[in-house]
Amino acid sequence: MRLFGIALSLGLSLYAAAPAVAQNFPNKPGQIIVPFAAGGVTDILARAWAEKFAEKTGQRFIVVNRPGANSIVGTESVARSPADGYTLLVTADSTFMTVPHMSNKLKYELGDFEPVSGLGISPHALVVPPDFPAKSFVEFVDYAKTNPTSVFYGTFGAGTSGHLNFLYFEKSTPGKFTPVHYSGAAPAINDLLGNHIKAMTVSIGLIAGNWEVGKFKVLAFGAPKRLEKFPDVPVIAETLPGFEAGSWYALFAPKGTPADVVEKLSGATQEIFSDPAFEKQFLTPNYTFSIAKGQKDLRDRIQKDSNLWAPIIKDAKLTME
Repeated sequence: MRLFGIALSLGLSLYAAAPAVAQNFPNKPGQIIVPFAAGGVTDILARAWAEKFAEKTGQRFIVVNRPGANSIVGTESVARSPADGYTLLVTADSTFMTVPHMSNKLKYELGDFEPVSGLGISPHALVVPPDFPAKSFVEFVDYAKTNPTSVFYGTFGAGTSGHLNFLYFEKSTPGKFTPVHYSGAAPAINDLLGNHIKAMTVSIGLIAGNWEVGKFKVLAFGAPKRLEKFPDVPVIAETLPGFEAGSWYALFAPKGTPADVVEKLSGATQEIFSDPAFEKQFLTPNYTFSIAKGQKDLRDRIQKDSNLWAPIIKDAKLTME
């Protein structure tokens, strides 16, 4: 009986201590790994989240950019990190949606992470230099058909949405395009500004400023329907029914992070991204819409998109070996 009493007492004390993990979290600074170059939407959302989370909790999460190998370098580092909630990953859709279909040598998989919450989704713009001869998506495809070695397009990594969109174009139209891969959206945009590449699909917010002053020409958006702010800009779906181009971003923690900590992170994220002031300050200027709905929604999104793009990756024989 005495031993039973000790065991019961220990069990009750552990049970009582469990909620304290989240109650005391966070009690020290942490870090967010972004596996892409600084300046892209992934980076912007990570920094916005960190700023607002610090305001809510009093603890800073420093954003660290670790680009390389199509997000693999930074993602692997988080997979090996302590599962205590103090090292997090903010990444784009390609990390778990497409890269796993391109390599059988990854040192991580989705099961090595706890999906915390979606963050935002950004429709893409099909953008070209101002002197590009095409004025519409149809003309763009026609030009790429008659000049099959001339249209070099920038991506933010092999297998990213900016790459897969053009593979979809090639599958669905007679146009031919040549990819140039970068470590993130920002360096690709810089080369587009310098006319070193001829096109890219990229989140609207990243090119809006240069577009407004005439440094880019937007041929179409990848949104499902015309945007209220730009009613005169067509969407690609008007030519390719059902097509959507965009990037989404999400927050992850290493596998084994206490469930109550993940829940607290997820709840805080949903509160942050549903705040009208946050939307006005960070989402609207970047033409990004909140998808912060929790763990199940994020898991479902990954599965759905993975199923969509897997056959296109297979047909294109995309590999990272």
